[in-house]
Amino acid sequence: MTNLSHEADIIVIGAGFGGLAAALRFSELGAKVIVLESLRYPGGCASTFSRNGFSFESGATLFSGFGEGQLFRRWIDSYELNVNVIWLDPVVQLRAPNLEIAIGKDRDALVADFMALPGAPKRSIHNFFELQNQVADVLWSLLRDVELLPPFKFSQLIRHALKFRDYFHLLPLVGKSLEEVLLAKGLKDYEPLRVYVDALSQITVQCSAKEAESLFALGAMDYFFRGTGHVVGGIGRLAHGLVDAIERNGGKVVFGSEVLQVQQRRGNWSVRSRVGEFCARTVVANVLPQNLLKLTGKKIGDLPSIDSLTRAVESGWGACMLYRVVRVPDEGSELPRHLELVRNPREKFVEGNHVFCSMNGEVDKGRSPDGYRTLTVSTHIPVQKLRDKNHVQQGEYVSSVQQTMRDTMSSLAPEWEHEILYEGTASPRTFERFTERYSGYVGGIPRRVGVHNYRYFKPLEVLPQLYLVGDTVFPGQSTFATAIGGYKLAEYLSD
Repeated sequence: MTNLSHEADIIVIGAGFGGLAAALRFSELGAKVIVLESLRYPGGCASTFSRNGFSFESGATLFSGFGEGQLFRRWIDSYELNVNVIWLDPVVQLRAPNLEIAIGKDRDALVADFMALPGAPKRSIHNFFELQNQVADVLWSLLRDVELLPPFKFSQLIRHALKFRDYFHLLPLVGKSLEEVLLAKGLKDYEPLRVYVDALSQITVQCSAKEAESLFALGAMDYFFRGTGHVVGGIGRLAHGLVDAIERNGGKVVFGSEVLQVQQRRGNWSVRSRVGEFCARTVVANVLPQNLLKLTGKKIGDLPSIDSLTRAVESGWGACMLYRVVRVPDEGSELPRHLELVRNPREKFVEGNHVFCSMNGEVDKGRSPDGYRTLTVSTHIPVQKLRDKNHVQQGEYVSSVQQTMRDTMSSLAPEWEHEILYEGTASPRTFERFTERYSGYVGGIPRRVGVHNYRYFKPLEVLPQLYLVGDTVFPGQSTFATAIGGYKLAEYLSD
């Protein structure tokens, strides 16, 4: 390669949070890093974009990792990033017919609210949350001290051995669904708690309590209590901050540089993009397994290391979105708001029956006109169901889901229905077009029950010196978890 500016130690494909975290950690450890991103801004599926003069979150709208000692907080403090996180209380308000629960920062207050409901089985509720707290304490301690996450050094294995008693109590939950835990606690059919558990499981581990692997689901139920806050101005502020930190360390982030092909040449990797060809010994791909197959010119079966991941992605979800600008209701707060709405608890929590809705606040200057708020409203849809339809049927299906979303909003959040100044929509097709994710799959692989969840505890080397990061790789799923995965890969390869 003649252009030395296109040579690097590490090339990272994709400026989602897994790729950004890997690139930042590599740069901190002295590697020459180039990040190639097809969009004109960072963040991928967790980004902030502008339309018609309004600013929206592309997808997920509450983010973790900002607590004391957690990865994002450490980087914000270390690099003095211009990222302001505010702590909301309540964090989320859950609404369903005949149910309204404020999920605040205080777990004990939430438990007390459930126990105060008419006819609540108080002892069962107490016992369930006591178990959930025990599980969450163990698992979230690993996310705070990322050195305890795999891959392990010998010293870290010793530290884990000293914690064996904590882990031993978790073993009976391995291979059990969250529904089985609810059944054991006498809560399987207690609707108020079941609505809460199913709704939270759907947005964290990407499946219902009936399907969810209990350990992951019980740990994820602490999401709102563990360093989760509202990023003023949008999550894009953090993504841009990480880009700035990478470049301060001598790395380079190239936007508008869609990667077209990845090939091995004489012991190095050649990465061909729309802005030129790049060369490095190691490539880190923050993409779906299907996208990596396409980039390397392979097909399913050619790369056994990602075959099972490829199949698992196909069982996952896409998102239907409504992006709205709405006048603030009379009782509206100056602070950002987050609502989780379930229209019919007896139907599946997908396809508009269950939506997550976030509104910006007065602190988010410039995102909407005075007196108005931008709203991001999302729901899960099964991508395989969409793919089984022809083009016309797909459009009709997406439109029907988005209408159900509107109906759910009208039914359970009518105060946010007055004077809608603007509404935009998105579907899996939109996510595929903008983020290039295969078929618009988002959210990672659902943590459905089974011991298969515990197999992928080391960096995923697809081909020699070609690694996969992102929401399909352990620890996966959330923005915080994908960043930890990228961080750990950089540490592993730099040893």
